[in-house]
Amino acid sequence: MTRFFRMRADKAARNSYTGDFDGAPKWRLPGIKDCPGCGVTWSTWGDHYPAVDLSDLPERGEFEEPRPEPFHEFARLQELVRPLAPPGSELAPGTTFGPLVGRASGQFAPFSGLESCWILVRRDAFDSLQAAGIRGLLGCKTELRFRQKTPPEILELQIELRGRMHPDCLPPDLAPPCATCGRVGLRLPEDLILDKASLPTDTDLFRLGDYGTVLIGTDRFKAAVEQGGWTGISFRELPVRS
Repeated sequence: MTRFFRMRADKAARNSYTGDFDGAPKWRLPGIKDCPGCGVTWSTWGDHYPAVDLSDLPERGEFEEPRPEPFHEFARLQELVRPLAPPGSELAPGTTFGPLVGRASGQFAPFSGLESCWILVRRDAFDSLQAAGIRGLLGCKTELRFRQKTPPEILELQIELRGRMHPDCLPPDLAPPCATCGRVGLRLPEDLILDKASLPTDTDLFRLGDYGTVLIGTDRFKAAVEQGGWTGISFRELPVRS
């Protein structure tokens, strides 16, 4: 039986490496301003597709500035990018696309960026995971500019939204999603439980489908990281319930 682990930044690794970066994804969907269904202005965080390239989209400039837009304008831009995104992607307000762009310096840990809900991985660690047969591993080039003459090769993993929380860990009076924008007014439960029927069987790492800032790896992924001696990720097992 597959076991599932929430992945976070390993604070101990920060003391051993000097790597640091200041970057943001190249493109993004706007947030929604004053949704006509629920009245909320909002956008998501963590829904990121670094492999989705908007370079050939004539309207790509409309995806560069973070901002809220009326729902009809958000919906127009959402449909423009939908053919380029993985099939079935939710494409919530604030979803980002393309490589991380910015500055970087120092010696990077094998894994980093988890405190920002991204996973940056050194090429040597990525190759090790590939050799171990980790499923769902998609490494994307970044556009981080390093100061040193011989910069490391740093990839970003594209981690798609899969799986759901079990109803037992949700408030009993939780309101249904907004019929217009799909927003759910939910804080992440302290004692997270995964819904067994919703969990993927074809990948070893994913973002939680109803809370994209939660990064999850299987026991296969955890074992490959630990057997390779790669640092930068901490693992905490999550309960699964039918």
